[in-house]
Amino acid sequence: MKIRQAGAEDFSSIKALIGQYPEVLVQDHLPEPHEFFVAEEGGTIIGCCALEVYSQRLAEVRSLAVAKEHQGKGIGTALIERCLEEAKARGVYEVLTITSALPLFEKHGFGTFKGEKYALIKVLGK
Repeated sequence: MKIRQAGAEDFSSIKALIGQYPEVLVQDHLPEPHEFFVAEEGGTIIGCCALEVYSQRLAEVRSLAVAKEHQGKGIGTALIERCLEEAKARGVYEVLTITSALPLFEKHGFGTFKGEKYALIKVLGK
């Protein structure tokens, strides 16, 4: 398996991978192709994760998806680590994620902010 930065030519594969999880991954606003890292095996994209940098202070790890038949092999971990390396290299101070995979992200040091127990969100209609 190889982890690399995605290019525009990978975007259809990324969207197809994310499309396998419509119940947990929002697809209305995806990060730009160059913000993604992909896990590739035998020329096939089997995982993806994006680092969306908002400012020097804050970035978000998002759109993590691993093909169902490749889960449990450390691919998600490798993608998260690559995103965190990129954030550190870019001098980002804080990295957040909104996820249902709490144990996976907690393993990488993510936790609640200042002891808060809930992240709140308000969805505005279109």
